[in-house]
Amino acid sequence: MNRSYLAKQSFRSTDMKELGMKTAIHEAGHAAAIYFGNKQKQLPPVCFQIAITGLCQNTASGIVWLAKVDGGRLIHTLPSSVPEATREFSAVQKQAYINAFEADIINLLVGPLAEANYIALRDDEIFNSRLVNISSLHHYGGATDLQLVNDYLDCFNFDPMAREQKIAELFAVAFTFIHDRDNWRAIIGLANFILANSQQVIECEEIIAVLDAHSGARRKAA
Repeated sequence: MNRSYLAKQSFRSTDMKELGMKTAIHEAGHAAAIYFGNKQKQLPPVCFQIAITGLCQNTASGIVWLAKVDGGRLIHTLPSSVPEATREFSAVQKQAYINAFEADIINLLVGPLAEANYIALRDDEIFNSRLVNISSLHHYGGATDLQLVNDYLDCFNFDPMAREQKIAELFAVAFTFIHDRDNWRAIIGLANFILANSQQVIECEEIIAVLDAHSGARRKAA
């Protein structure tokens, strides 16, 4: 799960600041979905970290900002076919496996959706699923995320209609996650922490502590 930007050499300080914020929001969205989303679905906890390299890599055309969530996926190796991989599973085991598959897809979608929501709020624009659809996530750093989503969906061997229905269903869940006030508060809190942190790697325990600290009184009491 990563977000990669290309900036021109002649960037302004304001451009760099905005670039950093969008990147941090994107990665914080992934992290919040992995932690809170999996927990809400009663899925096993997974270890992950955030690696930030910053504006440091010179290229022929510009400077690359790199930020990445390492780990965090419940399905470590994608099978060639979910039906075949679960052929000898019990009904309960099969459902648990599918739940993990779908959670990973949702967590991938939340990153670019978080970035899209941030930009809409910044520009005082309307943000809903009619204006921001699955395809538009390419404009919010979602190219790599969407490629992984497609890799996951390929494993189900869906026909075109079933595939479209499934991605619409999971996209709606990701949208709902973003619109939860506690989730969004936690995403903003973690994004600000990423930007203020001089570490190149932020470990899982620290990420979770920051998310919990910013997630609101309702979640703390739960």
